[in-house]
Amino acid sequence: MSLRPFHLAFPVHNLAEARAFYGRLLGCREGRSSDEWIDFDFYGHQIVAHLAPGEADARTRDAARNQVDGHGVPVPHFGVVLTMEDWQALAERLKSAGVEFVIEPTIRFKGKRGEQATMFFRDPSGNALEMKAFADDAMLFET
Repeated sequence: MSLRPFHLAFPVHNLAEARAFYGRLLGCREGRSSDEWIDFDFYGHQIVAHLAPGEADARTRDAARNQVDGHGVPVPHFGVVLTMEDWQALAERLKSAGVEFVIEPTIRFKGKRGEQATMFFRDPSGNALEMKAFADDAMLFET
């Protein structure tokens, strides 16, 4: 089976902030939009920022965390697996823009099967994102 794009809809409290964050900072091409939502091309996948101020509250989204390799990973979160080169470029772009990281760009499971580069940050509405990369994509599902 060939990989098909996924679709993810998530709440935001301000569409202009979402447009600036996903469009300008992350470089996601904008698709269709209305006064209540915006489609973005998230590395070939469709994500949709839906205006839902009551659902998009950063204070409550920061409550749940699971420990993974010594870091408190925010739950829920979403993201994508990039090439190592693209991951490094994004990490530098985010640092230069002054983005506050939940988990700074780092290598997880160093020297073990499944070793990966990862970073966590939040959009302006508090939605957590994880961007990761593998030196060897075959390690994606290794245990």
